[in-house]
Amino acid sequence: MASNPILRSTRLFLFLLVALFICPSESRRVQQITTMSFYLQDLASGRNATVVPVTGISGKNWSFTTFGTIFVMDDLITETPDRNSNQVGRAQGILVASALDGSNVHAQLSFVFSNFNYTGSTLELQGASRQFERYKEISVVSGTGAFRFAKGYAIFETIYYDPRISYSIIRCNVNLLPS
Repeated sequence: MASNPILRSTRLFLFLLVALFICPSESRRVQQITTMSFYLQDLASGRNATVVPVTGISGKNWSFTTFGTIFVMDDLITETPDRNSNQVGRAQGILVASALDGSNVHAQLSFVFSNFNYTGSTLELQGASRQFERYKEISVVSGTGAFRFAKGYAIFETIYYDPRISYSIIRCNVNLLPS
C-alpha cells in the first residue's frame, strides 16, 4: 500500500510542531539575576593611599582627567559604607585616563574576595568609567571560583567624598546572569 504524500507531510509537520513545544527554549527560560552590593574604600593621597598614579605624559600633571595617566589601585571592599565593617575583599587593578577631554577612565579591575562565602573567588570587570556621570557602569566580563564564567554589569556611585584627604566611599552594585 503506497502512502499518501499529504499524509506523510502532515505527520512530519505534527512531529516537528510537538518537538518544538517539548524542547526547552533558551528564550523562554527566566534568568534569575544575582545582585550584590558592597563598598570600595578609596584613598588617593597620603602614605596609605590605595590608588596612585604610576606614570603619565612627561611634563603634565598626573590626574584622573589628564589623558595618558595610569593608576594602580588596591581598595578595601566592605559590606557597608563604614570602613570598619566586615571586609569582603579587595578591588585591585589598573585605571587609565583614556579620553583626551578627561571624561573617561578605562578600568580593568579584579574583585578578589576574602570573606567566608567567596574566599578565593574573583570577579573581573572591564570598561570605560564615565567620570562626570553620577552612575558609572562597567561590564563584568568573567570570574573565577564561585563566579566562574560570570557575565553582567556593575554600577559605581560615589556616595561620600572628603576632598581634604582625597577619600571616597564608592557603592558598587553588581548584577550577574547565572553561569
